[in-house]
Amino acid sequence: MSDSPLACATRPSPLYALLEEMREGVILLGPDGTLCWANQAALAMHNAHDIESLGLDIAEYRQRFQLRFRPPDIEDDSLVPALLAGTPFDEIGVEIMLPGPEEVLRVHSIRGRVLSSDDGAHLAALLIEDITELVSAEDRFEKSFNTNPAPALICRLRDQCFIRVNQGFLDMTALEEDDVLGRTLHDLDVFAGADQRDQALRRLDEGLMIAQMEAVLHPGATGESKCVVVAGQPIEVNQDACMLLTFTDLEPIRRAQTALRRSENQFSTLFHMSPVPTALADCRTLSLIEVNEAFNTTLGDAAGAFTTGRLEEHVLLTSPIRQCILAALEAGNALSGFESSVTNQRGERLTCLISATLVQIDEHDRVLLTLVDITERKRSEAELFAAIDTVMQDASWFTRTLVEKLTSVRHASGPDPAPMPPAVSLSLREHDVLALLCQGLSDKRIAAELALAHSTVRNYVASLYRKLDVHSRSEAIIVARQQGLDGRPDAEKRS
Repeated sequence: MSDSPLACATRPSPLYALLEEMREGVILLGPDGTLCWANQAALAMHNAHDIESLGLDIAEYRQRFQLRFRPPDIEDDSLVPALLAGTPFDEIGVEIMLPGPEEVLRVHSIRGRVLSSDDGAHLAALLIEDITELVSAEDRFEKSFNTNPAPALICRLRDQCFIRVNQGFLDMTALEEDDVLGRTLHDLDVFAGADQRDQALRRLDEGLMIAQMEAVLHPGATGESKCVVVAGQPIEVNQDACMLLTFTDLEPIRRAQTALRRSENQFSTLFHMSPVPTALADCRTLSLIEVNEAFNTTLGDAAGAFTTGRLEEHVLLTSPIRQCILAALEAGNALSGFESSVTNQRGERLTCLISATLVQIDEHDRVLLTLVDITERKRSEAELFAAIDTVMQDASWFTRTLVEKLTSVRHASGPDPAPMPPAVSLSLREHDVLALLCQGLSDKRIAAELALAHSTVRNYVASLYRKLDVHSRSEAIIVARQQGLDGRPDAEKRS
């Protein structure tokens, strides 16, 4: 055995002491490929106790640990023979399977180096680094990167070449993977149109974080552009300094904003053109914010507009009515056809049907109010019923046909409603009295017809008013007709 420190020997020497201190695993090979020596780091990486546990030579080592190149397509059986002949090689990745009850997969990075002495002797050495955790982390990153729906690219800094692209970016740009990988930032400018483009390119060159900024992508030859928000985060991939570029597609947001503006414009047009008095009010106080022309005409001052003071100072509704509307809206209910008195700017008291619902305008909650003026209709209705009540003071001369005509007046705007099922419980005698009352008979005629005292008939009539919730003979006739209590079927049988 030679005394040269490069000789395959197990005796202590300064060289072996130095190799033993290394964190990298070191395996020394003989000229014929035998495994001569290994430091403790190399033995620990293989769960071995001595050099014999690694195998007699390279061939046995590969078989015992089921060595595979990573990736498989780079397998080269000429590397070790070339190393033994004096030609080193740089890092290659290999996978080994540690033998035992539970086989464990490890990933190593191996470099081949040649140690030469002055006398021309040389010794081949394998320098091994366990990169299992690093590869596992990279695999997790790759999986996360590829499955992340957020569009992303990885740009290698030294040549500004794109080396990774995920499906999210391909979907956003309608590009294929081959259209992106291998292209440079010059080919696919992801900072085009950005206000701070120069700053972004400078920070990319320096490997610094790039803050979010809006940019315009021109991914294809069609000339179509896509607005995005792009940001960059420095990372390292396979020991290369890179920049992770993430994107947010602004097109859906822009389309939604355009649709919202169009909808708000349409609402504004309908709001101002509506013939129904309509207003937007504060959702807390119902103070007016905006009114349309019909509102000004119906409820404004002599000039037809709210010209005195600020618009929000005008609160047309009384406090109880406001509280009623706000309570309904707070409970999540829209108000429809609520009858109330309103005083306009001219001091006139109007009867209105109020409807209210919550709407959102410019991201603010507002109350949409409509007030339909029914003052004239109510006045005409009141005058009509007053006239009917006056006539009905002595309705003995009314024919059934005339009574039916008077009943239909209440519903002049539409056809007679179908008879409703009785909503009240009447005694047989009360039913008889009501049937004769509907025929237009006076109390005296009813008393004579039923052989009752006049006072008894009056008591029955008062009881009917109470049960039917009416205040006059005309209202009693109408309600009886609506609920089928007018006794028409019995009358037809008697006829």
